[in-house]
Amino acid sequence: MAAIGRYNSMQVVKHTSFGLYLDGGADGEILLPKRYIPKNAPTEVDDWLNVFVYLDSEDKLIATTDKPKVQVGEFASLKVVEINRVGLFLDWGLPKDLLLPHSEEKRPLQVGDYCVVYVYVDKRTRRITATARLDRYLDRTPPHYAAGEAVDLLVVEATELGFKAIINGQHWGLIHKNEAFKFLRPGMRESGFIKELRADGKISLSLQPVGSEALDALQALILQKLEEGQGVLALSDKSPAEEIARQFGVSKGNFKKAIGGLYKHGRIVIHPDRIERA
Repeated sequence: MAAIGRYNSMQVVKHTSFGLYLDGGADGEILLPKRYIPKNAPTEVDDWLNVFVYLDSEDKLIATTDKPKVQVGEFASLKVVEINRVGLFLDWGLPKDLLLPHSEEKRPLQVGDYCVVYVYVDKRTRRITATARLDRYLDRTPPHYAAGEAVDLLVVEATELGFKAIINGQHWGLIHKNEAFKFLRPGMRESGFIKELRADGKISLSLQPVGSEALDALQALILQKLEEGQGVLALSDKSPAEEIARQFGVSKGNFKKAIGGLYKHGRIVIHPDRIERA
């Protein structure tokens, strides 16, 4: 049986004038229309192809070599392209738009808005469906992260405390406001780090490496920049946070910790508009 809404490795069973038929197991033969037949891969009978399987406008299984923006079982930020009485339709990179039923909305949306959704197969209709109600698909397994571990983040929404983000497609986490040293908006994918696994089960996140090793690495980079600048770096603890983030990819707070440590050990001199090698 084909995995609907996901990539499948399928064997070619016959050629026709309008495409290839692939072996879908219990689902029978599945059409790969002619326009999607790859030109740089073997496509003779018994050859194998990696294709994405979904339902066409007549709710029949169909294969494509086009790449969708999301698969079943994944989260993504998608654009609303149409709204009618059935629900909202999202652009997910395929000819047939993805349905977000009105019952699965979390907040009112308009055409042109982006929304972070989870994609699943409706058990009754077998239709690929989106939901903005994400809680039921997250935190279903105990987290096994370590402080400082690098993770992939999908920013979902802004809150009074910062930004809620999905960690590795599995758990909720929070980027606190003081950690959001760069521009963030819902739908952005970012590389991040586990800052703290809290006693209440919540996870604090950072957009920059954490711990003493990260501080050592930042100090080494600052000294390298000083070397390249003939002993002068046009940044200090008074510099704008945006400029620090642009040059070093860290928050102003972490930059100040790093140069404070270098100053304490007599490696640099700090001026209002620059630092110099001591």
